[in-house]
Amino acid sequence: MLFERAIVLGFTVAAAVGPISLLTIRRTLAHGRLYGLASGFGVALADGTYAAIAAFGLSAITAVLVGARTFLALAGGVVIAYLGLRTLRSRPGEVATDAARPGLAAATASIYGLTMTNPMTILSFAAIFGALGLARHGIGEAALFSLGVFLGSGLWWLLLVSIVGWLQPRVTLTALTWLNRLSGLALVIFGAAAIVVAWLPASA
Repeated sequence: MLFERAIVLGFTVAAAVGPISLLTIRRTLAHGRLYGLASGFGVALADGTYAAIAAFGLSAITAVLVGARTFLALAGGVVIAYLGLRTLRSRPGEVATDAARPGLAAATASIYGLTMTNPMTILSFAAIFGALGLARHGIGEAALFSLGVFLGSGLWWLLLVSIVGWLQPRVTLTALTWLNRLSGLALVIFGAAAIVVAWLPASA
């Protein structure tokens, strides 16, 4: 049951709509299904990493990440807002043929880094881990929990990218242009919100 619950947890956490979802959808539409899957894999790795830190009780790493949450949130917010501005300025026909785009490994690494800029995720996993009564389990169960979260998250991204990839040939240039504008605006808002939320405690 532990493994199954971890899969459901990973799927549910990944399915929450946010800037990472918008980035993955846009990358899939602009560059294809494989590029979208590479991005989704990066998110699943980040979810699995945070789940492992929580499950194995790595308190030192947890303290460092939570202590640096303001800096990480600011950095992540700036990057997300920048990507939003780039999206607003881009034209779909140019994006799809951009030879200078990062490779698959870079796509995975970049979105992994963005996902890891939200250290509060580790507190969520730690709280859920404790609420499920899993804290008393050993190393084997912690590893199983981490793997389940990774697989559940990966399952969501596989499903999402498959659906978006199926829709890609059916999306007109006009629709893609509006999608760029809306997603770019949403990314700017997400990024600005992250910056404001991170800055408020420091300025209070």
